[in-house]
Amino acid sequence: MTPVLLLAAEKESAQVTDWAARIGWVVGLALFVALVYWLMREGWKWRGTLQGDLPELPVTPDDPGPAKLTLSGRYHGSTTAGQWLDRIVAHGLGTRSRAELTLTDAGLDVVRPGASDFFVPAAQLREARLDKGIAGKVLTEGGLLVVTWSHGDRLIDSGFRSDHAAEHNDWVEAVNSMIETNTREGAER
Repeated sequence: MTPVLLLAAEKESAQVTDWAARIGWVVGLALFVALVYWLMREGWKWRGTLQGDLPELPVTPDDPGPAKLTLSGRYHGSTTAGQWLDRIVAHGLGTRSRAELTLTDAGLDVVRPGASDFFVPAAQLREARLDKGIAGKVLTEGGLLVVTWSHGDRLIDSGFRSDHAAEHNDWVEAVNSMIETNTREGAER
């Protein structure tokens, strides 16, 4: 035989795709992703169960008074005060959403389309500050308005970001001034 014929006889055709194996891998991967999402969801529900001792959130009074300040932006979640990674998920506090904040003499009203609204009475406000992060969101230094408030026996940090970040300083001054006024009035009684 000539060498040319030997080369032609030794060539094999390309391997055909094994569709059964490929489909099996795709289905297996899809099941794995579904399992991971299910475990994450169960973890979220478990965290909510652990925080079940948190009392119901106050609702906005019928007449909260005139607005001192308003803010339109995003609510990034709530954590245990001082522990920026310990997210609170009970009563919908862990749900990120758009938010409309209104500060009145009665307190802080947080309206969240698509999530539960809540109200922080003025007597429960503890501090407002600028920070760089809260569970699930990290920004540049001072990019987040954090309001500390008490609820039941817990101190809670709630993080907000205005559509206009320049408003954050006005909010810090107004909330802290309101807290000082309420503290002074309470001490005089």
